[in-house]
Amino acid sequence: MKLFAKLSIIGALALGMSLALNSVAKAAEPVKITAAGATFPQPLYESIIGQFHAVRSDITITYGGGGSGAGVKGLTDKTLAWAGSDSPLSAAELQGAGGADNIIQVPSCSGGIVPAYNVPGLSADLNFTGEIIYDMYVGKITKWNDAQIAAINPGVNLPDLAITPAYRSDGSGTNFVWTNYLATQSPEFVSVLGVPAKQIKWPLGQGGTGNPGVAAIVKQTPGAIGYIEQNFADKNGINYGAVKNKAGKFLKASIAGVAAAGGSAAGKLTGHVLKANIWDQAGDDAYPIASFTYLLAYKDLNNVKSKDEAQAVVDFFWYATHDGQKAAPGLFYAPLAPAVQAKVEAALAEFTYQGQPITPTK
Repeated sequence: MKLFAKLSIIGALALGMSLALNSVAKAAEPVKITAAGATFPQPLYESIIGQFHAVRSDITITYGGGGSGAGVKGLTDKTLAWAGSDSPLSAAELQGAGGADNIIQVPSCSGGIVPAYNVPGLSADLNFTGEIIYDMYVGKITKWNDAQIAAINPGVNLPDLAITPAYRSDGSGTNFVWTNYLATQSPEFVSVLGVPAKQIKWPLGQGGTGNPGVAAIVKQTPGAIGYIEQNFADKNGINYGAVKNKAGKFLKASIAGVAAAGGSAAGKLTGHVLKANIWDQAGDDAYPIASFTYLLAYKDLNNVKSKDEAQAVVDFFWYATHDGQKAAPGLFYAPLAPAVQAKVEAALAEFTYQGQPITPTK
């Protein structure tokens, strides 16, 4: 009996140790988060994710890109933990997610859209106005030596060269920003082209998919003009012009100019579904074709599998909008202004999991 008792005790101890080791192994497994969406901030998100993992090796995040529409759909379908979108959720998209009360939406950075062009022989960057760009895209201005273009580019020898507008043929946040900006510049925009949107039918020109598609058309077509994201243009050495802002100043897109546009809109950010249009903002230093890009998640993170995953989402959102902002300028994005960051902090405080508050680990 004594021997049997000893063997039983040894067996129990071994079983206990095995269970304990299994428990430790499970606890040591990283939390895995899947996200997707906007491609405009993808280089920044990938950089921030890498930095976040360096300090939080217990969390693995995969961001798949795929476009703003794909991100919103994945969030609505609850196949993603969080999503990225270059445009704020529309009323219909909020309804698809169960209503605004169910969503946290915060800006993560901002960027500019630039008018890239291919006009051989010029020795200086060109100036543009929103009205002139609109007229070029609808065929009212058809040559680069048009009197209106010449008037804002004194001393520039403009060629008698046909204008070929290049546009995004895919649904995109870039289209959303570009068309909304042009709608502020021409009173006839809606009657001619319809409501500004992620996808729009242009009356002439050539369409390309994504920034690379539009950039390829511009590079290969003398006389072309196209709209692409500043970070893409800068990284790929694509020439672009200055745009007249609301204060009457001609500005080329820059991190400082985009940040100025974002900072001036901070007062418009309210609640936990933050959104603000930052194109055509007031201020001498504000670049006029700028936009926030957004992080999206469910307010109550019941679309993820566990409280640990919910905590990981909240912790990443905090990191991305705080320490992660240091990566933005080096990748040609404008970091959040302090006034905007304060609004983001208040929104992130609203996260819950199964009704219980989730506080960011700072």
